[in-house]
Amino acid sequence: MVFKVMGKMFALTRIDSFPSINLKCDPEKAVELRELYTSVTEGYHMSKKHWITVQMDGNISDHKIHSWIDHSYELVVLALPKKVQQSLA
Repeated sequence: MVFKVMGKMFALTRIDSFPSINLKCDPEKAVELRELYTSVTEGYHMSKKHWITVQMDGNISDHKIHSWIDHSYELVVLALPKKVQQSLA
């Protein structure tokens, strides 16, 4: 399943089994997360610089994953025109 805001993707996962989720991520933060968590790798079939893949193996708290989903959404929104950003607020 692809999650989009104004036609721009911010998350990608399989909804039937949910083994992992791909999230857009700030490049520096992506490097940091990959170093801290073995369950976080370069984005599978995505830009390795701007995407991460998070394995849903129970090693990362739901709270952290939710915050990373929010981060992904915010990155996409910040890349939209100001007028569109305001309409989403």
